[in-house]
Amino acid sequence: MKNLVARFSNDESGATAIEYGLIAAIIGVGIIVSVNAVSTGLETTFTTVATELGG
Repeated sequence: MKNLVARFSNDESGATAIEYGLIAAIIGVGIIVSVNAVSTGLETTFTTVATELGG
């Protein structure tokens, strides 16, 4: 039993998976924020062009 607990406490493979998950989540949030910012800018640009063209 003592050997099992020692092996479990020294196992770091789960920590690596969690780190990769956090990195993927941060990248995902960055993509969402970027797309949102670009879409707002495009909407403003197309609204301006439509207004200048008369409708």
